[in-house]
Amino acid sequence: MAAAAACRQRTSITSTTFYLQIFENSIKSSSLADAKTIHQHFLKNNLNYSSIVLDKLTRVYISFHQLQLAHRVFDRIPYPERKDNVLLWNQLIRAYAWEGPFDHATNLYNEMIQSGVTPNKYTYPFALKACSSIQDIELGKLIHDRVKSEVLDNDVYICTALVDFYSKCGLLDDARQVFDKMSNRDIVAWNAMIAGSSLHGMYHKTIKLVQEMQEVGLSPNSSTIVAILPAIGEANELIQGKTVHGFCIRRIYDNSVVVGTGLLDMYAKCEHLNYTRKVFNTITVKNEVTWSAMMSACVTKDSPIEALNLFNQAMVKNTTNISPVTISTILRACANLTNINTGKCIHSYTIKLGFISNLSVSNTLISLYSKCGAIQDTLRFFKEMEFKDTVSFNSIISGCVQNGDAKIAFKMFHNMKSLGINPDIETMIGFFPACSHLAALQHGICGHSYAVTLGFTKSTKVCNAIIDMYTKCGKIDTARLVFDEMCTHDIVSWNAMIFGYGIHGLGFEAVGFFEKMLTLGFNPDGVTFICVLSACSHSRLVEKGKLLYTEMLQKYQITPKIEHCICMVDLLGRAGRLTEAHDFILEMKVNPDVRIWSALLGACRIHKDYNLGEEIGIKIQNLGHESSGNFVILSNMYSSAKRFDDAERTRVMQIEKGFKKTPGCSWIEIDGNVHMFIGGDQRLHLHPWWELIKKRLDELLVGMKELGYDGDYGFVLQDVEEEEKEGILLYHSEKLAVAFGDVSLKEGKSILVTKNLRVCVDCHSALKYMSVIMKREITVRDTIRFHHFKDGSCNCGDFW
Repeated sequence: MAAAAACRQRTSITSTTFYLQIFENSIKSSSLADAKTIHQHFLKNNLNYSSIVLDKLTRVYISFHQLQLAHRVFDRIPYPERKDNVLLWNQLIRAYAWEGPFDHATNLYNEMIQSGVTPNKYTYPFALKACSSIQDIELGKLIHDRVKSEVLDNDVYICTALVDFYSKCGLLDDARQVFDKMSNRDIVAWNAMIAGSSLHGMYHKTIKLVQEMQEVGLSPNSSTIVAILPAIGEANELIQGKTVHGFCIRRIYDNSVVVGTGLLDMYAKCEHLNYTRKVFNTITVKNEVTWSAMMSACVTKDSPIEALNLFNQAMVKNTTNISPVTISTILRACANLTNINTGKCIHSYTIKLGFISNLSVSNTLISLYSKCGAIQDTLRFFKEMEFKDTVSFNSIISGCVQNGDAKIAFKMFHNMKSLGINPDIETMIGFFPACSHLAALQHGICGHSYAVTLGFTKSTKVCNAIIDMYTKCGKIDTARLVFDEMCTHDIVSWNAMIFGYGIHGLGFEAVGFFEKMLTLGFNPDGVTFICVLSACSHSRLVEKGKLLYTEMLQKYQITPKIEHCICMVDLLGRAGRLTEAHDFILEMKVNPDVRIWSALLGACRIHKDYNLGEEIGIKIQNLGHESSGNFVILSNMYSSAKRFDDAERTRVMQIEKGFKKTPGCSWIEIDGNVHMFIGGDQRLHLHPWWELIKKRLDELLVGMKELGYDGDYGFVLQDVEEEEKEGILLYHSEKLAVAFGDVSLKEGKSILVTKNLRVCVDCHSALKYMSVIMKREITVRDTIRFHHFKDGSCNCGDFW
């Protein structure tokens, strides 16, 4: 019996030694398959193997980064042996702390404490690293308390880990307290403190810490350099960056791919793409981060084609693993180029790589499809996303607004809040343009209140968006109140107000605001002059506009773009100075495009210069029409001159070239709901208020005729009888919207309507009469400006 037992014991020892030797050999030969084969043998034969074998197998899996398998084997170790094996606990916690999931490391630490296992001084740095990765401040502070109770708070490794933890969690004062109490501060401790300051963008504090470190006799190493470069880049301190670069070259730190990538990123943030390229080319062995950083620099500096070429090089050379960061970067390049075909190829590649569930990638795809105008693809992909965050909703809201789907943007905003995802500053910056697009004042007011409640109005960008919203919702005085209450203004704030005064026909106020801006030390940019020149155009301030244009060229050295030239042609043309406008086009240095000739064509129609108009029409045909608008102007101009054959020929040409007249569409907001009307829409009778709208329009027509209204049938392009033309004019979209407002709103309340085209001459005339009959103020915002109708007149003075 004793001999048999001894034999079994010798066999067990021999088997254990055999298995341990195989595991050791698998590590040496980097053969995970051998280790898995033995593990499968155990499981298949249901063998009870010793704790020593389980310990070794756990370590093998950790060494091969198979943490899930390692954890599973670890859990099979019997409790008494596992409890005493602090070294193995530490190894598994450390593996999770470095590789993730980081919460597995903190969970394992908590399990260790609850199981009665006593950590040693090596456990705490690993656990603290995991805490910093998931920002678990509560557990990190509990570990700090435990360290104090065990009198380990002077251990250099633990203290360095605490400094790193507090720094990465943004608790820099706590980090400094721990750091100052350390009796022995090595380079690693200093680097932890420096990296924390740099991470939170504290450039001056970071540089000061480096100086302090050198004063105590420690010289920066490569890790110090990697730590300070982000702060230098964020602060755009190019000279300091070059100084650090020179230091790296002298110490031969720039041979390191990590330092090289840091230098590359620093130059990119300092907006020096040439230096970025030079650093990139000197890095002999490039990793995934290097390639991504270079691509990102190209995208940021508006060189998306170069970014795509770099991506192709990386793919061809196969020198790096493609990461979600790389995919997001290259999708941004496709978005900037509005290259949807390449974007879709990258989308397919993303699915193949398994990155489609990555939020950063998904959000960039939303942005790509939105910028390419593929709104249906955007909405479809957004619906398919398994996880959504604030950025996801911000992207879809701004994408809908960019593509003219403001109503969907409103819906997305409300869906976001219903899902418990809180809007942030970027959400509101995307939301207010939706209100502006539809002149949805009630939505805008609610959004303004929300922004005030959450403190978002401290942001200049948010306030600028609010100013733009009130301006485009017809509330220029409220926009001014918001401007006056802002803590700080930037050039965008001033431009928004100047633009607002301009489109409301308040040219003198716009010019006065421009001059006030100058006295306060703000330098105008190109957009400022577009705003103020446009304001002069709307208010007949011809000489002032010409003077400002001269100042733009001579005093501010701003090179005119086509938009500035259009403003000048519009300014001169509206004032009837057609020859001067024509000479301006011929003399300007920018090549005239269809838009600038269109501005002069519109002026020719207003001032009935049909000969010049016909000449310009030929130029436009040679350049190629951009839209149906020029055909309509030409046709109407011929009709006014009673050249009906030419008008018909123009309409036929429009059809032959495939240009369809954009249907007139108007919006009106009633009790927070936006109602849309399309002129001549066959489905008008389906509107629940149709009978009331139709009845009110008929009543208004009778009243207008009594006041002297006579329809301008030149705006009816259909070949129909006079009586039918009258009906077609009556159902123009802005008249429908105004009639709906009249039957919906309380007596005397003003009406605000937004239109997607310019107000036609007939509607402009009719709305003046309607304002008298309704005894209301009627405001119509078209694509050019606001028209405020009151007591039978419009503030534009019939000058639009």
